[in-house]
Amino acid sequence: MNAFFDKFKTNKPAAEAEGEGKVQAPKVPSDLWVKCSGCDTPIYRKVFEEKLKVCDKCGFHHKLSSYERISLLTEPGSFEELFTEILPADPLNFGEEYMTKLAADQKKTNLNDAVLTGKAKVGEHNVALGFMDFFFRGGSMGSVVGEKITRILEYGADNRLPVIIATCSGGARMQEGVFSLMQLVKTNAAINRLGEAGVPYIVIMTDPTTAGVAASFAAIGDVILAEPGAIIGFSGRRVIEQTIRQKLPPDFQSAEFYQKHGFIDKVVHRRMMKKTLVRILNFFNPKAKKTEDVVAEPEKQTVEV
Repeated sequence: MNAFFDKFKTNKPAAEAEGEGKVQAPKVPSDLWVKCSGCDTPIYRKVFEEKLKVCDKCGFHHKLSSYERISLLTEPGSFEELFTEILPADPLNFGEEYMTKLAADQKKTNLNDAVLTGKAKVGEHNVALGFMDFFFRGGSMGSVVGEKITRILEYGADNRLPVIIATCSGGARMQEGVFSLMQLVKTNAAINRLGEAGVPYIVIMTDPTTAGVAASFAAIGDVILAEPGAIIGFSGRRVIEQTIRQKLPPDFQSAEFYQKHGFIDKVVHRRMMKKTLVRILNFFNPKAKKTEDVVAEPEKQTVEV
């Protein structure tokens, strides 16, 4: 009897022994599919990226990184980053844990902080720009974000370059307390200087644009655009309802709601955003070459990080 069972003995782990002689199924990458945050529809990642991270079924515009937005809106190879020397600190002494989180986000996003600033071309127009990144501490505005936004606005004023800023933020950064709140005033002062120089300032509100960012430089552009369905507002829906003791409309704090009430000039699909920007820039600079009809259709491009 023992001899009979001996032939089944093996030094290999049970799971490995059971699979011996069988064709092993190839491992399927875990990131081939993306679930839409708007309707839970699974989307093949390649199609998702080709569609600029917009769901075909419900039209939900998923978040883009700063570099993806650069690729989407500017001419290839034209972007030059500015103010890379400005680095985050820990003014309130939150300690090692906070600095570790900052370092992790820097590695994940390849950014120093939650905004990427520089100069580039949009169509035939030279512009200064700042694109916020939600993947860095929720796009929160601390001293570095406020300083870089201020500097790019001043750079636009000094060089007479239109300034385009795409906002995506949960608001002021709590780990910097009052230092974060000071950025609201500082950025608004820079916008005032830009206006005195007669230089156009264009804002693109993306999901979400809230709290301290919505209450400062995001709200006072010469032209304010927004992506469809973007959440925009200062306080959260539940906080407002509890304060005023009333139910709010279903579409409250959406880009469409704000356009309807005159706060936003136009809600623009991501596919049409670059062409819309070129038309606006042509309006502010009528002597420039009219390029809106030759802007590449972005749905045929793959957004790259």
